Amino acid sequence: MASSIPGLNTGAAPLSPQLPTPHSPSSSPEPSPRREQDILEERLYQAKGRLELHHDPSRAGGSGANGLDAYFDQDEEAYGEEFGYDFDPDDEDEDDDRFVNLALLSHVAVKLKDKIKRETHVKGSIPYPRAFTGKDIVSTIQQIIQRELLINLNISTNDRRVALQVARSLQNQLFFYEVEWGGRALVDGVEDVYMFLEDAGGGIVEREELPTGVITVLTHCYSPSCGEDGQCYSYGCMRGKISGAFDPPVTTPPEVEAPRETKRDWPDGIDSTVLSSLPESEIKRQTIIHKIITKEKQYIDDLDLIETLFIRGIREANPPLIPPAELDEFIDDVFGNILDLRECNRRLLEVMRVREREQAPIIQRIGDVFLGAAAEFRLAYPNYVGHFQVAEKRLKDELESNPEFRLFVEQCARHPDSRRLDLKSFISRPAEHLQRYPVLLEAIQKETAEGNPDADFLGEAIQAIRRLSTVAQLMTFQTAMLRGPTAKYEWEDLVPEDVRSGMSKKETKRQHIIFELIKGEMEYVKDLEILEHVFLQPIRSRDIIPVDRLDTFIADVFHNFAELHAHNRRLLDRMHEVQREEHPVIRSVCAAVFDAALNWRDAYMEYIPHYPIAEYRMKEEIQNNPAFKEFYDQALRHPDVRRLDLGFFINRPIPRLLRYDLLLTAILDATPEGHEDKENIPQALEIIAGLARATDAGIASAKQKVELWKYNANLVWRPGEEVDMDLLDETRTLVHTGKLLRQPDGGLEWSGWSELFVLLFDNYLVLTKEKVTKDGVTKYHVNRRPIPLELLSLLGFTEVAQQRSTGLLRGLRGGERHADAGPPMNGQNLEAPGDSRSIFPCSIHHAGRVGGIYHLFAESSQQRAEWKQKLEEAMGLRAVVQEANKVFEIETLSTDTFLTPSMQAASTFSWSGDSPFTGKVTCSVPFSTADGRGLVAIGCAEGVWIGLRHDSKSMRRVLHLKMVTQCAMLEDFGIFLVLADKSLFAYHIEALVPSNPPSANSTRTPQKLNGTKDVQFFSVGTLNGRTLIIYMKKKGLDSVFRVLEPVTGKITEKAKHPSAFGRFMSTSRSEWFRVYRDFFLPSEAFDLIFLKAKIAIMCTKGFEIMDLTDFKSSTIPQRDDPRQAALTKRCESSRPMGMFRSGENEFLLCYDEFGLYVDRHGDPSRSSGTIEWEGTAERVAFHPPYVLIFDQRFVEIRHIDKGKLVQIIRGAEVRCIWDGRGASTTPLATPGPAGWADNNSQECRIHAVMKLEDGNPQAKAVVQHVFELVPTIQLYPGPMSSGSPPTSTYFPQQRDVFANVSAWRM
Repeated sequence: MASSIPGLNTGAAPLSPQLPTPHSPSSSPEPSPRREQDILEERLYQAKGRLELHHDPSRAGGSGANGLDAYFDQDEEAYGEEFGYDFDPDDEDEDDDRFVNLALLSHVAVKLKDKIKRETHVKGSIPYPRAFTGKDIVSTIQQIIQRELLINLNISTNDRRVALQVARSLQNQLFFYEVEWGGRALVDGVEDVYMFLEDAGGGIVEREELPTGVITVLTHCYSPSCGEDGQCYSYGCMRGKISGAFDPPVTTPPEVEAPRETKRDWPDGIDSTVLSSLPESEIKRQTIIHKIITKEKQYIDDLDLIETLFIRGIREANPPLIPPAELDEFIDDVFGNILDLRECNRRLLEVMRVREREQAPIIQRIGDVFLGAAAEFRLAYPNYVGHFQVAEKRLKDELESNPEFRLFVEQCARHPDSRRLDLKSFISRPAEHLQRYPVLLEAIQKETAEGNPDADFLGEAIQAIRRLSTVAQLMTFQTAMLRGPTAKYEWEDLVPEDVRSGMSKKETKRQHIIFELIKGEMEYVKDLEILEHVFLQPIRSRDIIPVDRLDTFIADVFHNFAELHAHNRRLLDRMHEVQREEHPVIRSVCAAVFDAALNWRDAYMEYIPHYPIAEYRMKEEIQNNPAFKEFYDQALRHPDVRRLDLGFFINRPIPRLLRYDLLLTAILDATPEGHEDKENIPQALEIIAGLARATDAGIASAKQKVELWKYNANLVWRPGEEVDMDLLDETRTLVHTGKLLRQPDGGLEWSGWSELFVLLFDNYLVLTKEKVTKDGVTKYHVNRRPIPLELLSLLGFTEVAQQRSTGLLRGLRGGERHADAGPPMNGQNLEAPGDSRSIFPCSIHHAGRVGGIYHLFAESSQQRAEWKQKLEEAMGLRAVVQEANKVFEIETLSTDTFLTPSMQAASTFSWSGDSPFTGKVTCSVPFSTADGRGLVAIGCAEGVWIGLRHDSKSMRRVLHLKMVTQCAMLEDFGIFLVLADKSLFAYHIEALVPSNPPSANSTRTPQKLNGTKDVQFFSVGTLNGRTLIIYMKKKGLDSVFRVLEPVTGKITEKAKHPSAFGRFMSTSRSEWFRVYRDFFLPSEAFDLIFLKAKIAIMCTKGFEIMDLTDFKSSTIPQRDDPRQAALTKRCESSRPMGMFRSGENEFLLCYDEFGLYVDRHGDPSRSSGTIEWEGTAERVAFHPPYVLIFDQRFVEIRHIDKGKLVQIIRGAEVRCIWDGRGASTTPLATPGPAGWADNNSQECRIHAVMKLEDGNPQAKAVVQHVFELVPTIQLYPGPMSSGSPPTSTYFPQQRDVFANVSAWRM
């Protein structure tokens, strides 16, 4: 059984399993002491399976005889959880016995360290201060656990074997070490001397981790009845299994030590004559020197063993113990520069050997040798000792996570040369060996005769090595980065007493502050590293944030903190370098801070203003993402996090800058006159203060952005009325917020005046009502449709103050009521006996479909003035931004040709042939002649005008027709179609605009394509390769359609005399068109558009999709889904206006009040519902990727992808006169899976007309401004924010040179 324990080497004969137990019938009633000993061992052997000590393999080494390791179990925490004990090795109340559990090895270790007596013990003629013997350890442990044995097992015993095994377990876990590092198992005697590592100094700090294990014989039984009458039903109860083994008491046999290697001391090899001539002190001196040389050789052998047994073994292992990519890093982390130490000590040993050879048999001087070695050690030992904690942790982590490596370490511990020491013991050797030098040299110095010059060398060497130990302690402090015991270090702990006592009070204060600056920088850099390792890396590697949001979330929350870490890591490295070079008295660190402040300015200028955004995104994710919340809660339990939240860590850079200012100012105050810091520190302070001032504006802007996001998250919309205000746009700003009063719309309201919370963004004005939820979150319920600033006008901001009315019902109900139906007229004051507060009108007008005049009131004139100022600023800025970012620009076709009589002239006006009035413009179409001229035809009430596209003065009337409502151009056939007074005519374009030289068709007679005046509208398009003209005639409630196809041969042949018969008559008729199809629709039709393979008819039923080959049709949107009943009802009551493809398999249906996305089957395709127009659509047009909705007062332009409003063009009596159909324009492409690209055709596809305001109310004529909407392009392509004015100029396309430049959109 003992052989199954890793590293167990008992050296005892196997115990016979047939030995009788004390309770067996065969046991003697009066056993002999030897028999009792056998019985005890047999019982312990049988209980070994339950009580076995599971040693950490990384600590495998020597163990005691008789297999008594079975009293331990390593898993303290599991034991503590089972018995309700909260395991905490760092418990500050451990001196109080109420909180001590002696079944836990860590608690025994703490009490041992507190109680054991430390004295100066001599071994090998060398005195060791603060040391103790093996007997001291066992006696102290026995004293600690004896009472627990009595309580737990109901016995009193002097048996020290349990205490001995506890001591050996502590030795195996390097809680203390033997001063000569002999590797022997601890014995209950005075032969060996032990010390705690930290008691010897030399840069070794107090252990961060205590030994762990469970002493099972000291554990309490979980049975509540245990102890009653000495009986217990529990199978695992220690009372029943072990108590009998200690009754009656036995005498522990003397320990039989393993034979030691015979070693020769210095006197053994010296001639007796020489030896007798030497004084006793010199003999002791030479003995110690000889022992130093011997131990140095043993130390170098141990370092050689580390290389041959461990480093080479790890590198050459097959299969690999460590992943090849991590192998070099692992070896550097665990072994550090231990091979450099070996070279240093080899040179020291060589020098001592040479000195021994030169001065044998009596070495006269040895101090100079160590003085020279100390100078060489300064380059190697501080680095190793300072790195030791990192090496120890890396080794521990690898042993716990890598079973193959753990097995390798166990095998190495059983190697004959390892002396049963494990890898952790070996890598501790350099630190322990460095501690021994001052002790050994002091022993030599003590025996050195007065006047011997070596005494001075020895004193210098001792001081040099102790300074080396001080530097090693400093390196440990720097490397640990405030982890473990070094976190509590202050300046006094690192500076020797003799140095501190020689400083002035002011200089001591100055050194304190410099140390605080360095330590604070270490803590700051450590926190940035925690941010990386505990938070950022898991977020990147785990499925915590959705992949599509991961990069954005990391950029928002962590931003450029990595840059800050790089800058401050460099600053800390420079501070540490100065600290090492100038320790213990640092002259200045100002140069390092000054240089860092110059370099990190840009990084902090970017990070600090972004902090409010990072904090908001973090809180938002915690609130909305359960996976992130779970990860976040787990991260807070990480020991390095110290229960501080993520917000603390991302906020760290901000207070750190302020801390620099405070600490540098304090250093300056404590700096003596004439010191260079008196000039340098103020310069560094100015740079840091300037950085703090420069970030103020950015912080305010970020806070405003976060506030804007909070409003966006807390806006509550009525069902189906949500408006995409683009509040999450990077450039969006919140201009102003505040409360205004509004009278109830109905004139009577029991609750009194309404208090509105008004939000003014840079693109919308939103009226809301505040409501606080049960969770304390303020929600903003949208009270009215948000008002685009382009459609906002200010009214009544100069009216006199009024008195708030309390209403007619106040006296009836006892509360504040009012019955005012609207704002007071003519500034009349409303008096009410109980309420005399003044209110100040500030009415606004919303020009949208659901808008009107909103009568609002401010509670003070200052508030009203502020609102007016903010509104005017926002509207002005919005106008500038829209002008710079417009997606369409107006290009004039005519401003002086088309006139209508004004209201003043209408009563006296009579239409005559020489009248300058043309009537209302109704239609237009661009085209090109055979000789390449770009022309435009414009139809109005008095005929058709044709002129050059960009020359408004070239307009000439070519057709004297009345009531022209529609025109189109079949450019491939040279035919111009006109619908006038419900009659459809076809003209050869040569007859209207002769080319040069004139064509034979210039005299062709026009053709009338219908009979009576009954054509309501017509549409021209291409279907399956055919050019078709479809016109509609109304017959009752039905719509009758005729489909015509142009006949090329007939169009180009010579004119014939008119036929007397036929359905279509003209004065000179030829068959230019043939009838292709006739069909009808049993509902009123408004328009018809050509799709890819079918046609879509807008009618009272909705959108009728028809196939002309078989006249099969279907109506969309589908009306069968009862869940869409409300939407269906609204669609039935609205007028369909247009249908445009928004995606590869999606369409946007445009009604007069809203838009609806449907799939190819006609079902609603988006959960967002409808897109509500700002105005009432009288006509819609499509220029990919934008939909244009024409209201009489403005044109609203929306992106078809999400329906977002991108531009508004204000005007009076605005009408669309050409929507891209009926001309030889480039066919629209089909959008891809990602929708329409933003770099679509720059060809103009839309004409419109609006009333031109000249500001003269007495004018007799109203000018109609005819224009085309031209897509804008970016002159210098590049990313541009939509919320701020661009620095480059944008021009409409006018020449082919811009043909391949993508349209720049908002």
